[in-house]
Amino acid sequence: MAAPVPLRTDFDGPTLRRSAKVTKDAAQARRLLALAEIYDGGSRSDASRIGGVTLQIIRDWVLRFNARGPAGLISGKAPGNRPKLNDEQRRALAAIVEKGPIPAIHDVVRWRRKDLARWLLEEFRIEVDETTVGRELRAMGFAKLSVRPRHHTQNEFELDAFKKSFRPSWQPSRGSSPKAPKSNSGGPTKPG
Repeated sequence: MAAPVPLRTDFDGPTLRRSAKVTKDAAQARRLLALAEIYDGGSRSDASRIGGVTLQIIRDWVLRFNARGPAGLISGKAPGNRPKLNDEQRRALAAIVEKGPIPAIHDVVRWRRKDLARWLLEEFRIEVDETTVGRELRAMGFAKLSVRPRHHTQNEFELDAFKKSFRPSWQPSRGSSPKAPKSNSGGPTKPG
């Protein structure tokens, strides 16, 4: 059996417990408490029981902690897959979208994601999904535009004949009504 990897010497158990108490990351706190057990003289098995993991994972935590300190115990975001398009291909895609399709060459009158995916396959031999094309276009600042639906029998020239002109529902006032004369006494006046 191999000897356990020693922990770095610039930390101790109480320091890790204080760090675990103030952190907002629950997974980091659990890892710090497990390593604090090792600093306090506990076995790696005890640390794995506290952390709820196997001995191999405790070893991985020790290596991460030794390399980067408590920050090394924070779970990072996975890098994800490598992008399918490089910068040159993105520039070419942006240029062809800006220029628009040539119907005689591209066999389309407007670009759809499906058409652009086919163009990328023909031009660069890269097979991408339509959603990937849409995501790349959005990342480059393009927005999907669609025309307003129109009935197939609609005639633009006769539309004005069918428009209704409604009078406004409110009426402007004709002026103020005549005011009654004011009396000085406050009561009704007698004819004189």
